[in-house]
Amino acid sequence: MNLLMLLNETSPWVVALGLVAVAEVYSIGLMLLFRTRMGAERLALNNEVAGFKFAVVGVFYAVLLAFVVVAVWENYRDTETAVRNETKALVDLHQASYALAEDAGTAMRKHLVSYTEQVRDIEWPAMAQGLASGRAANELHNLGEAIYLAKEDNVALYHHVIDLLTAINDNRNERLDSADGTVPSVLWLVLIAGAVITLGYPSFFGSSNITAQVLMTAALAALVALTAFVAVVLDYPFTGDVQISRAPFEQSLAQMPPPLPPP
Repeated sequence: MNLLMLLNETSPWVVALGLVAVAEVYSIGLMLLFRTRMGAERLALNNEVAGFKFAVVGVFYAVLLAFVVVAVWENYRDTETAVRNETKALVDLHQASYALAEDAGTAMRKHLVSYTEQVRDIEWPAMAQGLASGRAANELHNLGEAIYLAKEDNVALYHHVIDLLTAINDNRNERLDSADGTVPSVLWLVLIAGAVITLGYPSFFGSSNITAQVLMTAALAALVALTAFVAVVLDYPFTGDVQISRAPFEQSLAQMPPPLPPP
């Protein structure tokens, strides 16, 4: 939850710069400390063995980090698709309601518009905190009741309406499941530990050119920090400035004409 608050209250660019700064200070600072304490000549004796081991550690951590980034990116895309499918089902159900009995159709359209507005105005900000909206859930429940109480002789039409309601429920659940992150805490712990090990490894090398060694260490730290930042941002698709847009719900409301006034 603290991470959600940080992403909500802080610019993503500030978060990215903060991660890069922490990684740079740790990696370069540790390298300079070892170089001062042990001397470049003594560290240079480790270059051959340490280089081989660092290659193994680097490849292992790169694969792990890439796996997490690909996983959260795919989940981000799936969540975007779920949002679009939910709004499509809302519009389709609104249109189908005109084929039902007048009382049932009117009640359905009322709850459909109200649910869409609740998601756009109330549930979207709540998802930024990893939460759902009780009002939106109540409107969806009322919509289901209105459909189940409808007396419709056209079995095919009624089944189509039920299928659309199921699509709305399923895609809403997928959207809410992604709101509070999908990467397990233990995996984040392994990623942090791997970053500490990987960024600390340049300390075991000794180069005659201190400037080149500092620049190489800084580049490695920046690359690891920025990749981890991408993974964090994509893991919370409704939090912060980089988030999935609520525009599909606004577009769906525009496609739901208001009820005609009584004669």
